[in-house]
Amino acid sequence: MYRFLFTPRWLGILALTLAAAAVMVLLGNWQLARYQERSSINHRIETNSTATPAPLTQVLPGPGLRPATAGAAPKDEIEYTRVTVTGRYDDANIVLVRGRSVSGRVGFEVLTPLVLSDGSAVLVNRGWVPPAAGGAMAQPQLPPTPTGEVTVTGLVRLSERRAGEVSRRDGRLETRRIAVSELARALPYPIYGGYLSLTEQDPPADPAFVAVPLRYENNWQNGAYAAQWWLFALAALVGFGWLVRREAHDRKAGDREAGASSPESATLPS
Repeated sequence: MYRFLFTPRWLGILALTLAAAAVMVLLGNWQLARYQERSSINHRIETNSTATPAPLTQVLPGPGLRPATAGAAPKDEIEYTRVTVTGRYDDANIVLVRGRSVSGRVGFEVLTPLVLSDGSAVLVNRGWVPPAAGGAMAQPQLPPTPTGEVTVTGLVRLSERRAGEVSRRDGRLETRRIAVSELARALPYPIYGGYLSLTEQDPPADPAFVAVPLRYENNWQNGAYAAQWWLFALAALVGFGWLVRREAHDRKAGDREAGASSPESATLPS
């Protein structure tokens, strides 16, 4: 009854069904890997935010000795590690990162180089401030930068992938992206390849700075997509089985009708 499966037409349908199902399974596996990766990031955020901070120099590779250069980029698994470091803020080279939103308001994130005793520096994101009156591009009025030694505790962040042009406006460095390698070219010392998102500071940070919230990864969406692709693969196989059963049923019904109408099966008159 199922010999029709060995015809070229049905072998082609089977091959297409298996290929489609295989692709859908692979897509589901890829989404599962993304789910696991994003879940790992969320776990790091949760656990590292309260972990005992490690010295910066034990977590990030040093930037070397050449001014205007950045050190090696931290590995992905280093991001959100809690570290501590002591140095002096360089008020002359504050970087304003424009077009950043917090709670639906557009303003600036303020990066300040913290110069260490060896002459290198690490960029510290001290927080978000609103623009001055005049629009979202109006440079903000910043509170005074602490003088003397400052101890910073923060989370390691990776450089943003998209480069942003760095320029000076009214004496302040400005950019749209926190691209560490680009910012390094505008600074007179070597800087670390990652930056810090400030969580604590001694002396205490000015309350004018709003903490930039950490962005948790949307991992549940990847989990839903993985299940969706696997269901599609299963549906393709079930659909092929349904087509086979229907074809077999139609052929069987056709054979019965052909047998009932054949001369051999007709009843001879008495």
